[in-house]
Amino acid sequence: MITVITGASAGIGAAAAEALVRAGHDVVIVGRSRAKLSTVADRVAGVSGRRPDIAVADFASFEDVTRLAADLLDRYERIDVLANNAGVMSTSRRLTRDGHELMAQVNHLSPFLLTNLLLDRVTASGGRVVTTSSAAARTGRLDPADLDRAHRRWMAWLQYGDTKQANTLFTVELARRGVNATSFHPGVVRTGFAPDSLYMKALMMIPGAARSPEQGASTLVHLATTPDGVEHPGRFFAKSALASTSRTMTDPALAAALWKTSLAATGLSASDKI
Repeated sequence: MITVITGASAGIGAAAAEALVRAGHDVVIVGRSRAKLSTVADRVAGVSGRRPDIAVADFASFEDVTRLAADLLDRYERIDVLANNAGVMSTSRRLTRDGHELMAQVNHLSPFLLTNLLLDRVTASGGRVVTTSSAAARTGRLDPADLDRAHRRWMAWLQYGDTKQANTLFTVELARRGVNATSFHPGVVRTGFAPDSLYMKALMMIPGAARSPEQGASTLVHLATTPDGVEHPGRFFAKSALASTSRTMTDPALAAALWKTSLAATGLSASDKI
C-alpha cells in the first residue's frame, strides 16, 4: 500500500505517517520544509524500522503542486491512499503568487489540483482519497463564484469555515464521480495550527480541550485502513465514525458548482477530468 500524506512535516500528518507505516503502508510525506520532513522520517524510521519517502511542495503555489504531482507519478506506479491533510489558518488576508486568498488555495484549490492530477493513478488501484476537513465546515457560507471572499466581508474564521466546507463538498463530488472519497473532523488538536489566533491560544490553555496529534490523526488512519474508507463514499467522519453534516456541506448542486469553479481557478480542463 502506497500512501501519500500532505501536510506531514508536523502535527496530524506526521502522526498519521507513523501510524500508517506501523500498519504496513509505504508512506510518502509531503510538506514545505525538507528539513522538517527529514526529522519526521527519521523519527518514524527510529520507531518502526521503515523510513517514509519525502516530497517537498508549497501548497501556496500551483506550480509546486503540479511539479509534485509529476514527481509522484514518476516515482510510484500506484497510489492507494491520497490523504489531503495540508491546511492553514491565517488571521490576516493574504494572497498567494497565483492571486488567490491563502486559505482558499492551500486548503481547497491546491488539494483539488493535486487530487485531479493523481486521480487516474489512485482509481486504477481502487484507492481512496481522504481529506482533512473540520466541524468548522458547518459554519461555511461558500460562494463558488467568490472563493477568495474578494466581494464579501472577509474574516479569518469565516474564510476558514468556507474552505472546510469546500473540503466536504469536494468529497461529495468525488464520490458522485465514482471515487472512494471521505472527509473528517480531527477535533481541536494540540499542534502549531493557527499560531496567531487568540481563540486557538485560549483553547490550548484549557485542560482537556485539545487532543494529541495522534488522537487527531486516528480518523485519518481509520479511513485509510478500514472498509469505512470505501463503503461510505462522500461521507463525513469524526472520531472514526459517521458524523452529522449541515445541508450546505453535502448539497450536490453546490458541490457541482464548486467543482466547475475550481477547474477554472486551477487551470484544469473539464474534458480531461472524470
